[in-house]
Amino acid sequence: MNSDELVDEKIIGSVRANDQDGTCYIGKLMVHPDHQNKGIGKMLMSAIEGLFPKSRYELFTGSKSEKNIALYEKLGYKTFKESLITSDFSLVYLEKKRL
Repeated sequence: MNSDELVDEKIIGSVRANDQDGTCYIGKLMVHPDHQNKGIGKMLMSAIEGLFPKSRYELFTGSKSEKNIALYEKLGYKTFKESLITSDFSLVYLEKKRL
């Protein structure tokens, strides 16, 4: 499932997700640099969560993606795992559980 945000018929943001066994795996959240910090990422995440009203959401991002991690944490996601890729880079896995 994809969710896109359009401005003047141009895609300025996108996210995709799929559900497997009660977990919604979210990936590829993107917002055009000219349109960042305007709530579009938050809106796209909300749209995906609305499409998949399951008990758990999961995503990952790079450990150096501080703005991404801050957004996810602001939306209620918590880090549950970190996977070392190189000596100075890891993937951070975050989850959000629905009540």
